[in-house]
Amino acid sequence: MNLDDLSTFKRIDQSDMLGQITSLPDQLAAAWDHGQSLELPEWTDIERVVIAGMGGSAIGADLLSSYIAPLCRIPVQVHRDYLLPGWAAGSQTLVICSSHSGNTEETLSAFQQAQENRSRCLVVSTGGKLAELAASSGLPLWQFEHDGQPRAAVGFSFGLLLAVFARLGLIPDPADELGAAVSGMRRQQQALDVQLPVVENPAKRLAGQMVERWVTVVGSGILAPVARRWKGQISEIAKAWAQFEFLPELDHNTLAGVENPQQMLSNQLVLFLRSTTNHQRNALRSDLTRNIFMLQGLGTDYIDAAGETRMEQQWTCLHFGDYTAYYLAMVYGVDPTPVEAIEGLKRELKAASALSNINP
Repeated sequence: MNLDDLSTFKRIDQSDMLGQITSLPDQLAAAWDHGQSLELPEWTDIERVVIAGMGGSAIGADLLSSYIAPLCRIPVQVHRDYLLPGWAAGSQTLVICSSHSGNTEETLSAFQQAQENRSRCLVVSTGGKLAELAASSGLPLWQFEHDGQPRAAVGFSFGLLLAVFARLGLIPDPADELGAAVSGMRRQQQALDVQLPVVENPAKRLAGQMVERWVTVVGSGILAPVARRWKGQISEIAKAWAQFEFLPELDHNTLAGVENPQQMLSNQLVLFLRSTTNHQRNALRSDLTRNIFMLQGLGTDYIDAAGETRMEQQWTCLHFGDYTAYYLAMVYGVDPTPVEAIEGLKRELKAASALSNINP
């Protein structure tokens, strides 16, 4: 497909995913502002935090956890499953249940267990059963409005959590860094805009490189969760297989797998996300690992995050990936919004639960 043919974009993109991607800087800023006015108890003795969520709701928690890692003095764990870890109990544990729809069964299970464990609990959602349970239990509910897919609400799932941690005094005030991240995303958009032709648009060119290739995205430090986000967006938006890897872990196992099967490896494209804030050893590992991959015949490329601060580089790199996944969807001619495979599985799980009387 011709990525400069905008009339085709409008025909394929039935639900305007491009509009969702374009508005992400505004969404991030709005989420932070919204989080300044929502109800929050004066919890002063929190010793550990679990953020329970799945998919698009969990990735915001991953981004937050990576950003606050050097700033927050208590442990924070992102939880993607039904049952909470055994240590997540008591009033000094804060369980934040994040579910875009409010009906995610794994997150509902974590919420129920948090109540049984007498943990403090906060809900982040647009509504659904989770919001109903929070309201009926008198628990703080951070509700927001978003009419779209959970993956397109990453600004809310990050910005609201960031506000929670800042208002509880668990991290220094991040308002200036967040403002820089929003401004950086807006500046970068000028080079990624759909109106720009392929020769002037790096996201369109990268999408062209990805066509008919097995994509692996590698990140470290502040960009480790961004690599995971790229993978998720490529799969959900372009309906294409992808995977993510983290440095330095990749060099302790995956690096050995560069010999077989040769046919598949020759069709790989490995993208190394780079930040100027990376640990210097991981920056070196990125260069050396890429050289090894290239000598083995794998396709590789660097993606350098734009901006100065850690948050700005995290979010400009994320946004670049969103645009790239969108343009890849256009090349493949698939509507970037529906995820029928995921929705179909949810229907099957619900039907199976009803037949076997299993409570998720």
